[in-house]
Amino acid sequence: MQFLVNSLLELVTQTSTNLPPDVRAAMSAASGMETPGSKAAQAFQIIAGNVDSAYQDEGPICQDTGMPTFLIRTPPGVSQMEIEKAACQAVAEATRLGKLRPNSVDSITGKNTGNNLGEGTPVFHFTQWEEQEIEVRLILKGGGCENMNAQYSLPCELPHLGRCDRNLEGVRKSILHAVWQAQGQGCAPGALGVCIGSDRAHGYELAKEQLFRPLDDVNPNPELAKLEARIMEEANRLGVGPMGFGGKVSLIGCKITAANRLPASFFVSVAYDCWAFRRLAMRLDPASGAITRWLYRDPERPVERLAKEAGFPLSGREIVLTTPLTEAAVRALQVGDVVLINGEMFTGRDMVHAYLMKNPPPVDMNGAIIYHCGPVMLKQGEEWITKAAGPTTSSREEPYQGEVIRRYGLRGVVGKGGMGAKTSAALKEYGAVYLHAIGGAAQFYAQAITKVLGVYLLAEFGVPEAMWHLRVRNFYAIVTMDAHGNSLHADLEQATGEVLALLAG
Repeated sequence: MQFLVNSLLELVTQTSTNLPPDVRAAMSAASGMETPGSKAAQAFQIIAGNVDSAYQDEGPICQDTGMPTFLIRTPPGVSQMEIEKAACQAVAEATRLGKLRPNSVDSITGKNTGNNLGEGTPVFHFTQWEEQEIEVRLILKGGGCENMNAQYSLPCELPHLGRCDRNLEGVRKSILHAVWQAQGQGCAPGALGVCIGSDRAHGYELAKEQLFRPLDDVNPNPELAKLEARIMEEANRLGVGPMGFGGKVSLIGCKITAANRLPASFFVSVAYDCWAFRRLAMRLDPASGAITRWLYRDPERPVERLAKEAGFPLSGREIVLTTPLTEAAVRALQVGDVVLINGEMFTGRDMVHAYLMKNPPPVDMNGAIIYHCGPVMLKQGEEWITKAAGPTTSSREEPYQGEVIRRYGLRGVVGKGGMGAKTSAALKEYGAVYLHAIGGAAQFYAQAITKVLGVYLLAEFGVPEAMWHLRVRNFYAIVTMDAHGNSLHADLEQATGEVLALLAG
């Protein structure tokens, strides 16, 4: 199959860089529901421009390209081993080209393989069928939304919802709880794949498979179709909104299946995906490996722009922050302020924060901003080029962040999804602020990075976890936790929890 590797490389590239039409349509409709000028509407504007830029520049929509997961159906007699080998070659080449972020980390040594290959990576699910073509489906589901997956064992008691019994009413409550608890950490508005029943492992697998359904389809099971529609209506009454800023759209899709279970078990498995809902599929000629047709998209149809206007319109009320920050400048900020950051910042994710608990930083962090980000970087000559650079979920750094602020004089933290009580207390005591960037907007933020000034801990941690020294201009963020103890995230969690209780019925 002489064309197989190139066909699979095209699938990986298109999945990473070109949001499918059904997701574009859902996001466009969702954007139109938000109040003009609101934080939710601004988030949608940035998302729309980011989607357009990713397609135009063939760059990753979101820097977290997840763990590539292939669902492959083959006719009898086709070598599945040959397809797996070709897919691995395609994934490694896409990583080298900057279409995928190197995400495969050895769970024992902590070393990043650098090419997205390794034990259990990528993930393959093969089945045989009677068709005479090969079908390859691919989903790229980032770690932030993967962490928001949930599994419920009914009966159970859930906050705000009470008892969930072993029936569709208990299932409904469980699914609503999954949407509520994700808040902004899963880059809302999200999409859900759900499996009722099966065992723990297969239930999650079937839930993830539901994400391959088009968003505009109708479930063939009337009871499940009714439940899907009800979940969509009720989830969008919660008020979580884009990025957890509050708003009218928290969910763009809910797809549910059911599988037989053991008498002792009643699982509800929820696969949560973010707005950067990247999945595509294609059919291949089994003799040559050439693409015979695409699923989800028509390559002959022009890709329509998602953004209504080019660029991001500024209101003139934005506050310009220039690093290094002073305590006075930080304490003047309030929750809800929109800021534009100019100057230098440093990325720092899980490995950097753990490192800083035992070692001094490789840079002076007094007055600095740390960015929870694992970028996609390519080296061209002696220069590093930023290919994608959106925020990662900040809650993972909660065990460390307050201490890092105290020890090193940090004044700003940029991320997504908000942080907890320990960080909030440190922000207030030491004079620092949490700034929320738009999750998934990897191209939007890559354009705000004017130069990569250096990199630290690269050999130890790999590209995503290294500490990158960046110069930025007009880097957009919203103050969601200020230096006075206020937190948009805590307030919204409480408010949406009250709505959730009303939906309990």
